[in-house]
Amino acid sequence: MLTQSTLDTLRHLKLYGMLQALEEQAASSAAAGLAFEERFGLIVDRERLHRDNGKRTRLLRHARLKHGQACLEDVDYRAGRGLDKRQILALASGEWLAKGQNLLICGPTGAGKTWLACAFAQLACRHGRSALYWRVPRLGEEMKIAHGDGSYVTLLKRLARTDLLVLDDWGLTPMTATERADLLEIIDDRVGARSTIVASQLPVDQWHAYLGEPTLADAILDRLVHHSHRIELKGESMRKRPVPLTDRERIK
Repeated sequence: MLTQSTLDTLRHLKLYGMLQALEEQAASSAAAGLAFEERFGLIVDRERLHRDNGKRTRLLRHARLKHGQACLEDVDYRAGRGLDKRQILALASGEWLAKGQNLLICGPTGAGKTWLACAFAQLACRHGRSALYWRVPRLGEEMKIAHGDGSYVTLLKRLARTDLLVLDDWGLTPMTATERADLLEIIDDRVGARSTIVASQLPVDQWHAYLGEPTLADAILDRLVHHSHRIELKGESMRKRPVPLTDRERIK
């Protein structure tokens, strides 16, 4: 019989998975027929599962994804979107994340770039890697504030430590000289060690002109584009798709 002292000790040690498994075994007649090693193995497995789930939840929360429910299992491969299922499945292995490679997603407005980028970010979190979503215009504002309040180096370090950085709305607004310099610092800290996803309406061959200053543009794109994977979405806006009616709406 379990003693309250044992349960309290597990709570104190924050071994919540083991606690739950132990309580379930105590209430199960089937568990009584298992050998000690089998029961203990099940308890340890539950603790590992509990911790893995907790870590995944924390990573997803800290990622601040625009589409928190996006996942690669729900990708729409309908004809005309420009999606290669074999490429998506290959990327789903996560090998490019382990190698610190980048992913560039381009396409017209509403093609699903942001959703797909968030789906890959969720994949990273499911693999135990940290992710962080930023719209490029908002990141530029945040860097400007960091320059003023003295937190610039801290922010750079945070971005450098993130396993997968999602830069959305790349090319949406013009960049200032300071923003270009900040972007180079961010990308340079990550090259070869951490992965970056860029989602943009602009084709990659227009990025140099968008960045403006040739020297910085060369440096940024050399680090970002080389050895990257590319997805080019096509077709009309996914936002134009009809939303399925609910049962209540059908009745009306």
